[in-house]
Amino acid sequence: MQNSVRPLSIDDLDRAAEVLGEAFADYPWTNWCVAEDSHVERVAALQRIYLEHMALPFGRSYIDDSGNGVIAILPPDTPEPDGETVEKIVELYGDRFERVLQADEQLSALPVPEHAWSLATIGTTPRSRGTGLGTALLKHALAELDRTEQDCWLDTSTERNLPLYQRFGFTVAGKISLTDGPTVWRMHRIQS
Repeated sequence: MQNSVRPLSIDDLDRAAEVLGEAFADYPWTNWCVAEDSHVERVAALQRIYLEHMALPFGRSYIDDSGNGVIAILPPDTPEPDGETVEKIVELYGDRFERVLQADEQLSALPVPEHAWSLATIGTTPRSRGTGLGTALLKHALAELDRTEQDCWLDTSTERNLPLYQRFGFTVAGKISLTDGPTVWRMHRIQS
């Protein structure tokens, strides 16, 4: 199966958010820090905000032609969203927003390479898993970073993701078991 990847556009935002909502429906991180009621809808809305307010204007984001997979990478100098957007984000996390703050504090102990981009999000629809779509998305986004010799880092709370990222040159730089939450692995991909 050939997966053609192209830049995400503003017209793709609704579909991209839907894909990421489905992709993260069973993800340990979002299950822990996003409220249970209307969970998938909340996750999709959060992803849409991040894509619209951070990835599209400041980073690089891609979707495949079939609209079943999305990836976004952000530069290290991506600005924080404005106050109104932050209010929406807090509302969407719901009664679990304190967990996000707690996690941010704990995760700050893990190293981030200087001037490195972050792999902010990647996801495919459940029916697209195992088709090579995730690999195609990663290959495309990382090729962009390779052209400009940019380092990259990511966090994952699913151990089964580690081998995929390792195939692309990421190595585990640290791991933290969040208080009453999931384990998070931080991975780095350093240009040699």
